[in-house]
Amino acid sequence: MDFELSKRHRELQARARVFVEAVLYPHEMEVEVNDGISPETLAKIKEQVLAEGFNATNHAREDGGQGWSIFEQTLLHEQLGRATGAIWDAVWLPAVPMRQGTPAQKDAYLRPACAGERRDAYAITEANAGSDPTQVQTRADRVDGGFRINGEKWFVTVGDVADFLLVHAHVDGDSGKPTIFFVDKDLPGVRVKRTPLFTHHFAFEHPEFAFEDVFVAGDRVLGEVGQGFELTKDWFMEARLHIAARCVGAATRAIETANEFASERVQFGRTIRDFQSIEFMLADMAVEIMAAKSMLYRVCGQIDSHRSERKRNHAHASAIKLFCSEMGGRVLDRAVQILGGRGYMRENPVERLNRDIRVERIWEGTSEIQRVIIGGQIKKRGTGLYTEW
Repeated sequence: MDFELSKRHRELQARARVFVEAVLYPHEMEVEVNDGISPETLAKIKEQVLAEGFNATNHAREDGGQGWSIFEQTLLHEQLGRATGAIWDAVWLPAVPMRQGTPAQKDAYLRPACAGERRDAYAITEANAGSDPTQVQTRADRVDGGFRINGEKWFVTVGDVADFLLVHAHVDGDSGKPTIFFVDKDLPGVRVKRTPLFTHHFAFEHPEFAFEDVFVAGDRVLGEVGQGFELTKDWFMEARLHIAARCVGAATRAIETANEFASERVQFGRTIRDFQSIEFMLADMAVEIMAAKSMLYRVCGQIDSHRSERKRNHAHASAIKLFCSEMGGRVLDRAVQILGGRGYMRENPVERLNRDIRVERIWEGTSEIQRVIIGGQIKKRGTGLYTEW
């Protein structure tokens, strides 16, 4: 078994690193000061994304994407995770369930989204439906020619710049019929209810949407009626892998920054890295990153070679999301401690990453939900799923 990166993968990794440092880093403080990026900045980044061919890496070339493997996407997202303020989200990934769209839906939504001409946002969470999607109250009632959607959605990430939403609703109020609908934001009855403020400063926003008698035609159902949760699970799996990769990238930038500071900061006549308390923190950080990266690369490589084993892929994606997100939190906390007061200054990338990374243990399935998934898989299939792969 060869664990070395191929020449092509190393070139991709290097190209992604250059992109992040040259295109994203210069706008980090814009996000911090303005709690977002301007349309002009977004247009500039978008131009570079297209020039590099980093758009829609998760979709097939025939649908307008780049057709990258999961492992190739991981190499990109690891580097994107180094940037603060979630500017990585300017490198767009149309939601993976759109692969299941009809030819007409792909023409109307997926292909323009891959090209950066349109943008989607996934709307599933509600005030009383987070970890348990069966509690979704948004309903889509059958009417002549289609459906009428009523309800509210919370935490709709990039909902401010998206022009259409993928709305998870229960048909006729039946929780056994979760269904995904294409909903254009300019339809009558769609409105932003409010835009909350969050701990991090984010390139985009996470608005709350209200849907009031929103009519959508029958051809706006993605997949089949009742297939919504399965499609959402596929989106979760991909998102969890990307989160894991970005956590590794964030942790790597943090240890690099902390190590450089510790090597230059002199106290009591010597650099602070010469004190064992600092040295041990750096050692623990390095080992955790090494373990997480090894696990991440292996999981993603094996998913590429076992695409048909859907349940296995989901099980491993939960494990890698859990481990990498919690690793990231520990590494960032130590990095802040090593930098001392400077680690608490917003001008420092470690301070910003420390705020950014906290949400990785919450969205797309909390750490607790990942443990429920992993525990359930062990109960059904034994420990070998995790110990003998």
